[in-house]
Amino acid sequence: MGPHRNLAVHVAVVGIVDDDPAVRNSLKFSLELEGLSVGVYAGADELLREGDLARFGCLIIDQHMPGRNGLDLVAELRNRQVRVPVILITSHPSRALIAQSDKAGVPIVEKPLLGNALLDKIRSLLASPTRQSAG
Repeated sequence: MGPHRNLAVHVAVVGIVDDDPAVRNSLKFSLELEGLSVGVYAGADELLREGDLARFGCLIIDQHMPGRNGLDLVAELRNRQVRVPVILITSHPSRALIAQSDKAGVPIVEKPLLGNALLDKIRSLLASPTRQSAG
């Protein structure tokens, strides 16, 4: 009752999609230490079964997963009109992958995830959800 009931809804949730439980858990732990709310998914299908994809402030998606890879998942999200900013994580991206990722407007952060590169990219996407830069 009243206009105040939805005030808490605007906490940005970061979604992590990675088939490696060690990566998922360490990312979840480190991002929660930074005060972010985190949801974890073992793969594309698990994420796509999530009811409210619009609640995510951004998604961190591993490129190399069984079944659908990261960019395939991004394409499926866009087909479903889900415009959540995405960060692709991968080791040693090929030139072709970098080109595909740039075309999709999806920045890549390379594994191993050292330093603050991923956190800085997450913060910039959360700060400007309407603009995605590939830089």
